[in-house]
Parts: sequence; structure tokens; C-alpha cells
Amino acid sequence: MSQGDHPPMSDSVVVEGLSKRFGAYQAVDDVSFRTQAGECFGLLGPNGAGKSTTIKMLATLLRPDAGRALVAGFDVVAEPQRVRSAIGYVPQMLSVNSALTGYENLVICARLQGLRPRARKVRIDEVITMLGLEDAAHRLVRTYSGGMVRRLEIGQAILHRPKVLFLDEPTVGLDPVARQSVWEHIERLRRDYGMTVFLTTHYMEEAESLCSRIAIMSRGRVAALGTLAELRDRVGNPEATLNEIFVHFAGQFQHEGGLRDVSRTRRIARRLG
Repeated sequence: MSQGDHPPMSDSVVVEGLSKRFGAYQAVDDVSFRTQAGECFGLLGPNGAGKSTTIKMLATLLRPDAGRALVAGFDVVAEPQRVRSAIGYVPQMLSVNSALTGYENLVICARLQGLRPRARKVRIDEVITMLGLEDAAHRLVRTYSGGMVRRLEIGQAILHRPKVLFLDEPTVGLDPVARQSVWEHIERLRRDYGMTVFLTTHYMEEAESLCSRIAIMSRGRVAALGTLAELRDRVGNPEATLNEIFVHFAGQFQHEGGLRDVSRTRRIARRLG
């Protein structure tokens, strides 16, 4: 693919040989994959596998050292502003102001996203209704439950109706009921808006329920990629659970290093998030 080419409309994210190093640590190592428009694509891997670093590069928060990535048809290095206008991003860390109400947080995001006043109110009301926050919209966020905060963060990310929504561990720390609620809203967004959802998670049941295709990363590389059925074929067990598939592929890569290497990877992963 030449520098000026854009991917076919069926591909919402195109990653070719993407790499990122932090000092001597290779966080992402020659990663390639594509996601299709409107699908929920899952990126799984143990801590330190390179998932968050990959998402941060795709969201233009980190510059790749090598390789190329296109998001919604735009190059993450050459066209970062156009990428940012086409994506929503919900990071692992808290991204709302707990001293403001939910509505006030949404207003600030809508302004930053450049929505005009009339469209701003319509979109905010729409998001509040969609995510079931009507009764809490004018309460301080510090009074919200964990699930409500996560729904508000997703609402902030979709106000401008992005083509690609990046969710980095969106349900970490939530109880099963709150996680189920977030899953339902994610699926509704994908279904109603044709939005591509790019999800990292440690919950195997979450990936199995939401994702049409799954990539498993370990030690900065993609160890396996495909539908659940395709991954089962690769491990040679048509009844294999996603957890068993994960252990099979991620374990092969993890065992390549010794205890010192694994400990070092975990320390760096904690620093990088």
C-alpha cells in the first residue's frame, strides 16, 4: 500500500508492522491486523503484552517507531487531527471530573469536540437517554457508582458519533451487574450507529460475548487472530473455551523469557498502564 493510499471502506483500522520501544523494552513488535467497519474487535493479552500501547498509538497518543496505521482511512502519523475527529477513546484511567455533574462533563466534551450549541444539546440529551443516566445527569459524578462513571465516559467518547470507538479495559473493577450493563450499551452503539468498537479486556466472557474477531497479544506480538471458531480450529479443540485458547497462545510467548524477564515486563507494564 503506497503512502497516499487509503484502505477500502470495509476496513476501519489497518495496522502494518507497527512497533514501539521504550528504551530497551520492546512494547509492540511488528504488529499487523485489520478491523472491519461495524465490527467489535477484541484485543486480548496478559499485562505487559502491548495492548494499551497499541491503542495509544492508534489514538495518536503515542507515535510509532516503525510501521503504519490507518484509522477511519487516516494515517495516525501524517493525519493525527483527522484521526482524532473520527475516533472516541475511553482509557483505563478515570477521565471524568468528579467535582462536576454528569451533564457538565458532557458539555465540556461537546465543546472540545466542536459541536455547535444546538447540536450539542441534542447529542447530550440523546447520550444521557441511551446510557440510562437521566436520573443522575445533574448529580455530581462523585456520587456515581463505578458502572455509571464508565457509562458517562463512553457517552463523552461518542458525542461526536465517531467511526471508531477505542475502549481500553472499559469494565475493569466493575461488579458483574454493572459490567453486563456496559456490555449492552456497547453492543447497542455498534448495532445502532454502525460504529467499529475496538476493545481490550481481561474478561474472557466479555470478549466472547461482544467480539466477532479476537487478536491475542503476548510480549508485544500478535500470537493469534481470528473468530472464536477459527481460534478453536488452531488449537485443535472445537470445544475449547476462550480462556483455554488464551492460555494456549499467550502462554507460548510468555514462557520464552525467564523469571527476570517476566518480572521486568510487569514492572514496565505497570508504569505504562
